[in-house]
Amino acid sequence: MSKWIREAANGNLTPTGAEAKPAATVAVLRDGARGLEVLMGRRSSKMNFHGGAWVFPGGRVDDADWAGAADELDAARIAAAREANEEAGVLVHARSLVHVSNWTTPDISPKRFATWFFAGPLGEGSAEAVADGVESDALRWFEPEEALAARAEGEIDLAPPQFVTLVLLTRFVDVTSALTAIDAEPSFDFQPKIHFGDGFGVAIYAGDVAYVDQSRLDDPSPRHRLTMPRDGAWSYEYHPQIR
Repeated sequence: MSKWIREAANGNLTPTGAEAKPAATVAVLRDGARGLEVLMGRRSSKMNFHGGAWVFPGGRVDDADWAGAADELDAARIAAAREANEEAGVLVHARSLVHVSNWTTPDISPKRFATWFFAGPLGEGSAEAVADGVESDALRWFEPEEALAARAEGEIDLAPPQFVTLVLLTRFVDVTSALTAIDAEPSFDFQPKIHFGDGFGVAIYAGDVAYVDQSRLDDPSPRHRLTMPRDGAWSYEYHPQIR
C-alpha cells in the first residue's frame, strides 16, 4: 500500500471535515525512443501530503491563475502549466492541455484537494527538466508501463490518482494519439470511497456496484475500483457491465 493508504488504514476512518481546495496537475508527455513518456517528480520526503511519492507536476490554483481566465477549467489549465514550469523548469502551454479527470481526496484525509488532471505535450524549446529542490527532489521521464513496474517492484511509491492515470496512458504509443483520444473521451470525476478488508484496501469510484453499498463489494459487476493488497499487487478495474 502507499504511505497514505497505510496511514489511513491505521487511523480514524470518519470524515475530517477538511475542505477540498482547488488544485491542478499535468501529465507532461513526450515521444521517447521507445514510445510515450511522461514526466514525474518525487515529492520531497519533508512534504506532509504524499511525501516521497512520485507525482505529476502540480499544486494549488492560486488567485493569480484566475487573471484572464474564462472559467474554472481555464484557471486550472493556467495553474497546471505554471506548476510544471515552477517545479520542473519545463514549458507547457495552457491552451494545449486536455482535461483527463478530476480527483477529490477522500473525506477521511486531514488535508484534501479537488484536483484537475490534465495531459499535454512538452512545449517546443523547453529546457531540460530540473527538480526545484523544494517540492520535488528528483525528476524522471517514465514510460507508463515502466513506472507501474517500478511501483510493483517497490522502487517508487505512487498515490492512487497517479497509478490510475498511468494505467490509462498505457493505451497509447505516442503523444498525438494520447491527446487526441483523451480529448475525445468524457473526463471522469473520481470521488473515492475507501474500504479496508483483511490485508487489503479498495478505493471505490462512482459507477461501481459497491459505491453506495459496500456490502456488495464481491458482486461481479459493474466495477470501478482500485484494489490495493498489502503485497503491492494493485489492480485497477473499470467494467461498466459484464460482456
